[in-house]
Amino acid sequence: MLKYRAYFKPSAEKELIYLPRDVAETTISKINDLLKNPRTRGSKKLKGKDSYRLRVRNYRIIYSIDDMNKIITIFRIRHIKEVYRNL
Repeated sequence: MLKYRAYFKPSAEKELIYLPRDVAETTISKINDLLKNPRTRGSKKLKGKDSYRLRVRNYRIIYSIDDMNKIITIFRIRHIKEVYRNL
Protein backbone atom coordinates (compact mmCIF):
# COMPACT_ATOMS: atom_id res chain seq x y z
CA MET A 1 0.00 0.00 0.00
CA LEU A 2 1.39 3.37 -1.05
CA LYS A 3 1.33 6.17 1.48
CA TYR A 4 2.71 8.95 -0.74
CA ARG A 5 2.30 10.12 -4.34
CA ALA A 6 5.22 11.02 -6.61
CA TYR A 7 5.46 14.23 -8.59
CA PHE A 8 8.29 14.53 -11.11
CA LYS A 9 9.65 17.89 -12.18
CA PRO A 10 9.77 17.88 -16.01
CA SER A 11 13.57 17.87 -15.95
CA ALA A 12 13.67 14.83 -13.63
CA GLU A 13 11.22 12.98 -15.85
CA LYS A 14 13.44 13.66 -18.85
CA GLU A 15 16.53 12.51 -16.92
CA LEU A 16 14.77 9.25 -16.05
CA ILE A 17 13.98 8.60 -19.70
CA TYR A 18 17.64 8.99 -20.71
CA LEU A 19 19.08 6.71 -18.01
CA PRO A 20 20.55 3.37 -19.07
CA ARG A 21 17.78 0.76 -19.05
CA ASP A 22 19.07 -1.27 -16.09
CA VAL A 23 19.63 1.86 -13.99
CA ALA A 24 16.17 3.18 -14.92
CA GLU A 25 14.52 -0.06 -13.78
CA THR A 26 16.37 0.04 -10.46
CA THR A 27 15.53 3.73 -10.06
CA ILE A 28 11.82 3.11 -10.60
CA SER A 29 11.94 0.32 -8.03
CA LYS A 30 13.63 2.67 -5.52
CA ILE A 31 11.03 5.37 -6.20
CA ASN A 32 8.26 2.85 -5.51
CA ASP A 33 9.97 2.06 -2.19
CA LEU A 34 10.05 5.80 -1.43
CA LEU A 35 6.28 5.99 -1.91
CA LYS A 36 5.88 3.51 0.93
CA ASN A 37 8.48 5.12 3.21
CA PRO A 38 10.13 8.38 2.03
CA ARG A 39 12.74 8.26 4.77
CA THR A 40 13.82 4.79 3.84
CA ARG A 41 17.12 3.25 4.77
CA GLY A 42 19.83 4.79 2.63
CA SER A 43 18.18 8.16 2.14
CA LYS A 44 19.98 11.14 3.62
CA LYS A 45 18.96 14.74 4.20
CA LEU A 46 21.07 17.25 2.30
CA LYS A 47 22.85 19.78 4.50
CA GLY A 48 21.30 23.23 4.39
CA LYS A 49 18.42 22.07 2.15
CA ASP A 50 14.92 20.69 2.61
CA SER A 51 15.81 17.89 0.21
CA TYR A 52 16.91 14.30 0.49
CA ARG A 53 19.06 12.09 -1.67
CA LEU A 54 18.88 8.40 -2.41
CA ARG A 55 21.66 6.40 -3.98
CA VAL A 56 21.01 4.17 -6.99
CA ARG A 57 24.34 2.73 -8.13
CA ASN A 58 26.39 5.71 -9.40
CA TYR A 59 23.27 7.87 -9.67
CA ARG A 60 21.36 9.94 -7.13
CA ILE A 61 17.69 10.79 -6.76
CA ILE A 62 17.17 14.24 -5.23
CA TYR A 63 13.70 14.72 -3.76
CA SER A 64 11.68 16.60 -1.16
CA ILE A 65 8.93 15.34 1.10
CA ASP A 66 5.61 17.08 1.77
CA ASP A 67 4.24 15.13 4.74
CA MET A 68 1.06 17.16 5.02
CA ASN A 69 -0.09 16.44 1.44
CA LYS A 70 1.74 13.07 1.20
CA ILE A 71 3.68 14.07 -1.93
CA ILE A 72 7.28 13.31 -2.87
CA THR A 73 8.67 15.78 -5.42
CA ILE A 74 11.56 14.39 -7.44
CA PHE A 75 13.90 17.13 -8.68
CA ARG A 76 16.86 15.32 -10.18
CA ILE A 77 18.04 11.89 -11.22
CA ARG A 78 21.63 12.24 -12.34
CA HIS A 79 25.06 10.70 -12.22
CA ILE A 80 26.99 11.48 -9.05
CA LYS A 81 29.43 13.69 -11.00
CA GLU A 82 26.64 16.06 -12.02
CA VAL A 83 23.85 15.81 -9.47
CA TYR A 84 25.06 18.35 -6.91
CA ARG A 85 25.98 21.09 -9.41
CA ASN A 86 23.74 24.18 -9.18
CA LEU A 87 21.56 22.61 -6.53
